[in-house]
Amino acid sequence: MIKVFSDFLAWTRENEWGCDESHNLKLADGTKLSVWDSGVLEVTPENPGRKDIILSCAVHGNETAPIEICRDIINDIINEKQTVTHRTLFLIANPASINKGERFVEENMNRLFSGAHSKGDTQNKERERAAKIESYVERFYQSAPDGSLERLHYDLHTAIRDSKREKFAVYPFTHGAPYSRQQLQFLLACGVDTVLLNQAPTTTFSYFSVRQFNAQAFTVELGKVRPFGENDRTQFAGAENSLRKLISEMELEFG
Repeated sequence: MIKVFSDFLAWTRENEWGCDESHNLKLADGTKLSVWDSGVLEVTPENPGRKDIILSCAVHGNETAPIEICRDIINDIINEKQTVTHRTLFLIANPASINKGERFVEENMNRLFSGAHSKGDTQNKERERAAKIESYVERFYQSAPDGSLERLHYDLHTAIRDSKREKFAVYPFTHGAPYSRQQLQFLLACGVDTVLLNQAPTTTFSYFSVRQFNAQAFTVELGKVRPFGENDRTQFAGAENSLRKLISEMELEFG
């Protein structure tokens, strides 16, 4: 198996600012894997369910717990240990900052969405990458099968400062749309019992999906910044298990 599929994260890090080649793989159950760019993997079941799901991480490269979670889910999908029922797009947003071990290389990527990457005179690779990521989100949602689908996006982070709440989420400004009780229940199943409600537009990745594609999207903070291999993954088991169930089960039940 070629490296892009044998170790997707390592291949992504080797191509830190992107790769023009596309790669495809079909699993035994008919699931199609399509790599659009470094860190960009679309998973399409043979008979997709009614959700279009984006799981993103590494908007900040030193927030390693979500990267490890996405890495392991991706590896299990490729090795046919994790089933996928709904179309899912994985986005490892800023591989160069992973390699640097820093929050960002030149500019905070989570301030560059909703077109902010093209404003002003500043030019850098993070702005270019943010623009590409916006295009991948559009491509994914707009290429969905006909009919009304539920659009979901969980942008996974870790906090850079100590917090009384180890896990919390930010609910982007909804422009008057009602908050989703079902999504709040899902976040609770992830171990997230605190949700901050944004009261104005922002340039974050999750707000971009809310505003441009009417998705249910959230910035989800899981624990603190730590080096790779030093995260206590048991602290995030609820989040990982819930994400695995989300992509594999037709409908989730909340007890």
